[in-house]
Amino acid sequence: MSTITEPPPSPIPLFTTVKAYREWRRRAYDERKSVGFVPTMGALHEGHMSLVRRSLAENDLTVLSIFVNPAQFAPHEDLATYPRTLPKDIELLMAESFNDTNTSTTRQASGIFLPTANEMYPSGISQDVNEQKGTFIEVKGYGHQMEGVSRPTFFRGVATVVTKLFNAIEPTNAYFGQKDIQQALLLKRMVRDLLLSHPDPEHVHIVPTARNPTTGLALSSRNAYLTTDGHKVAPTLIQALQAAEQAWGEGLTKAECVQKATEVVDATKRRAQAEGLNAEMKLDYIQLNDSQTFEIIEPQSSKADISHPVILSGALWIDKTRLIDNIILGDINTVIG
Repeated sequence: MSTITEPPPSPIPLFTTVKAYREWRRRAYDERKSVGFVPTMGALHEGHMSLVRRSLAENDLTVLSIFVNPAQFAPHEDLATYPRTLPKDIELLMAESFNDTNTSTTRQASGIFLPTANEMYPSGISQDVNEQKGTFIEVKGYGHQMEGVSRPTFFRGVATVVTKLFNAIEPTNAYFGQKDIQQALLLKRMVRDLLLSHPDPEHVHIVPTARNPTTGLALSSRNAYLTTDGHKVAPTLIQALQAAEQAWGEGLTKAECVQKATEVVDATKRRAQAEGLNAEMKLDYIQLNDSQTFEIIEPQSSKADISHPVILSGALWIDKTRLIDNIILGDINTVIG
């Protein structure tokens, strides 16, 4: 199982082995150049590019990884059909640049780390956790809430692959999107707990979610799975979260906020049925969690009862596509930095 077969011709250096990349990285060390890192599974879109722009602006060199990680897909999930669009990804990266007026230089992506599954998992890898062998990373006590309820092995796979990527890339700075807020915060904690230096916790950056400017839909590679009718109802999730956000700001309880969000989803279902749209919607969850512990906020709690920010998040199935999104209730800067 591998991410690619034959890499296409590319003006951006492609590194398919850790050894080849580390030779390049040593030169960057010798030249005292900072390296920004954007880990991805490919199928790049504007959300990824917002991370790339941030890295280009803040680092001498920028490296992306493109690796569809088997360890974060459960056996029933969409590993085989996950979109793989490497030639298009390279084109997008080539079109992106940053003009540094201080040095009168233009920066573009410096390299793509493009490993196979065998390179990343020398002991082999299975999507079935019970069949896996080798070394894996868990962040105890922080992965079973929120997304972890629906995807119980997901964060084990994420923590493992990102640890490997950090060890291989040795980035000065790393960039993650707020759309995957639990993942990003968990990785900041992991970096701190494992005493990593490349990057250290202060240099794991969380970048606000990139959205469709018209609908507010959070950009995701999985949006490519949506049908035409699916796209019409896809903004329902952020609209539901915004209804809960407004209710929270008005002092309603957590239970009442969730109810407001659920009503938005139910109303869209009725409208879609009345309009004859072919898009089956199923709400996975709407939840409010403590931004520090991820523990669920009590049903009768309200804004007046909690002094620090709360993560309002949700997941919505549209046909076979699962959308996720979140809003930070409170001072977002104290959460994403």
